[in-house]
Amino acid sequence: MDAFSGVTEFIRITEAREHDRKFLYHLKLVPNSWIVFDKAYTTYNQFAKWADQKIWFVTRERGNADFHVTKVLVDKTRQRKSKGVLKEQLVTVGVKQNGTVVQRLKLRRITYLSEEGKTYVFITNNITLPATQIATIYKNRWMIELLFKQIKQNFPLRYFWGESPNAIKIQVYCVLIAQLLMVVIRKKAATKKSFANMITVIRLHLTSYVNLLEFIKDTYKAWRKTHNAYFAFTT
Repeated sequence: MDAFSGVTEFIRITEAREHDRKFLYHLKLVPNSWIVFDKAYTTYNQFAKWADQKIWFVTRERGNADFHVTKVLVDKTRQRKSKGVLKEQLVTVGVKQNGTVVQRLKLRRITYLSEEGKTYVFITNNITLPATQIATIYKNRWMIELLFKQIKQNFPLRYFWGESPNAIKIQVYCVLIAQLLMVVIRKKAATKKSFANMITVIRLHLTSYVNLLEFIKDTYKAWRKTHNAYFAFTT
């Protein structure tokens, strides 16, 4: 997903037995792009290719990662009540082909303590960006979890209407198209309604002859305008 628009940019549907990290091999990114993903997608061969293409990534380090420290840039681990960036290091990791290390990839390793007291270890191939911004970039990865939650709560993906691969793909793509349209409508209407409330209003009034954007902006005003009706509220 695109971090700025909040909608899906690219989707690839595979069988469950295929490892998720193979998804990275199919991405087509331009130089100076940033990509953020979870540690389950760690693959040093792909990281090395991105480094050559000047494509920057941020991810978390695996617990069993094998690396060699070449330089310590920051170390606040001995300071009491220290938060934020605790340690910043330059490290190298081995890039293997057929089980043999063919290259040492230079990365930056950042240990970060959040306000909630949780420690994260990030790795990135970008050497220049401030460490706090690297942590912020990874924090924005949570947006894709919010996208999944938004889709699951508001669209019919808890069950499938067909069992064939084609039927499942059609349903998934229809949901993503509907989510994209709702994001566009919500932005154009400049409404303060939550995404879930907006979806509910639209679902209940699909057959009503009202201007959709006006209806989302001010539901009662649009309804009165369309039906030439005036409501009197008493207490």
